[in-house]
This record gives sequence, C-alpha cells and structure tokens, in this order.
Amino acid sequence: MDWLNYTLFTFNGDTPVLLIDLITSLAGLTCVFLAGRNSKYNFWVGYLYSVLLFLMFWNKDLWANMLLQPVSLGINILGHYRWTHPKPDEVSGKDGKSLKVSMLTWPQRAMAVAAIFLLGWFWGWLLETLTHDPIPYLDACVTALILVAQFLAALKKWDCWIAWIAVNITQIALHLSVGHVFMPLVSALYLINGAASIINWWRLYRNKA
Repeated sequence: MDWLNYTLFTFNGDTPVLLIDLITSLAGLTCVFLAGRNSKYNFWVGYLYSVLLFLMFWNKDLWANMLLQPVSLGINILGHYRWTHPKPDEVSGKDGKSLKVSMLTWPQRAMAVAAIFLLGWFWGWLLETLTHDPIPYLDACVTALILVAQFLAALKKWDCWIAWIAVNITQIALHLSVGHVFMPLVSALYLINGAASIINWWRLYRNKA
C-alpha cells in the first residue's frame, strides 16, 4: 500500500508528514471532540480511528502499538454498547436512551492507578524483552494510561478526562524530546479539548445528564 508512505509536506526540511499521519490525526481529533460533547457518534469515528492507527503503526513497524489496536477496538465496542444501553439507574436525565455521566469513587481511583502501573510494568517488560524500545517502561506506562482512559470513557466516567490530560501532557513532552514538530501540535489540540471536556462533563454530571 504505497499511499501509506505518501508525504504531504515536511517540517524543518527533514521531518515528513505522511498522508496516513494527517488522516489519523484528524480522525482522532474528531473522535475526542465528539466524545467531549457527549455525542455517541464518537464511536463510529473511533472504529475508523482504530483501523487507521493499526495501519499507521504497521507502516512504521511499531508492532507493539499495532497489536494494541484490537484491544482499543474492543473497548470502543464496549463503550458504544454501554453509552446506548444504560441500566435503569444509569439513564441520563436529558436523554432517556443514553448513559449518564458518573464519577469513580476514591477506592476505584486507587484501583485505576494501580492498574496503570501493573499494566505498564508488564507491557514494559514485554517491550524491553521483544523490542529495541529505548524507553520501554515509560512508553508502556503511557500506553497503559491510554487504555485505562479509554475504558473509563467507555463507562462514561468523568475521571477519564483527567487521564487523557495526563496522556496529552506526557505525549507533548515525549514528542518534543525526540524533535517532532507536527505531533506536539496535535497533542496540544488534544490537551485543549481535554480541558474543555472535563468542564463540560462536570456540568453533565451535576445535571445527571
């Protein structure tokens, strides 16, 4: 698939921005924008986003990240079902067919943090053993944080945006550290959306919507 390597333009004269990179970034931004606005249509874009990420990572031989995309797709399917099939005590006061926004308890938050570190340690060990990743445990912790954020978003937990903001800040730092220019800008847009979404979902939570 030659189109995966089609270069649209370059940053700083030597950093190519591929067509697949731009399409994937636009799909991701659209997905999180719709999620932040409490739109169930984010899941349809999310399905496309998972496929595009799979192709992008496959094109760049990033096998560890590529193999995680089926997991992300599964979480997306779960979220689509949960958002549209709430239990009687979970129904939104604004839309009787939608799941309302809720929050984790403090014990649940502690479990989420523990899950991030356990998943990060296990995935980091695999990366260190099977790949040449220079920072396997940091990459693994960020990946685990993304998966936990996706899972919390699938359950429509307000706390997911805290996790997403942490992901965005970390990714901006990682991209800048290796000299990327395009991806820090994309991550900054994710960060802005996350900040707006955490406020919007707080309002939804207070209104039981």
